[in-house]
Amino acid sequence: MDVQQLRHLVGGWPGVGEDIKWGADLCLLVDAKMFCVTGLDGGALTIKVDPERFLELTELPGVTPAPYLARAKWVRVEAGALPADDRDALIRRSYELVRAGLGKARQRALSD
Repeated sequence: MDVQQLRHLVGGWPGVGEDIKWGADLCLLVDAKMFCVTGLDGGALTIKVDPERFLELTELPGVTPAPYLARAKWVRVEAGALPADDRDALIRRSYELVRAGLGKARQRALSD
């Protein structure tokens, strides 16, 4: 997935912003909290997953625990490791998980 496809996917979701971190990584944010990271040239994605799916997903080829973030149940998904629909659903779920961790007032402010 290239960066433009990713931006198109998340473009209409409430509260989504972006930042460039670590020199060459595009970080997608909801209310300033990261929910997806990818290189500016696309490729692998790093996303938060449900704790009960972490082991299941990391057993798939091309999906590994994310460096530095695995204990918080983040995975790194290599390009082409998952069908596009599954990958897109995991990105949406990552957004939802991070958004659910925001305070109640912030969640209300971001209502769909």
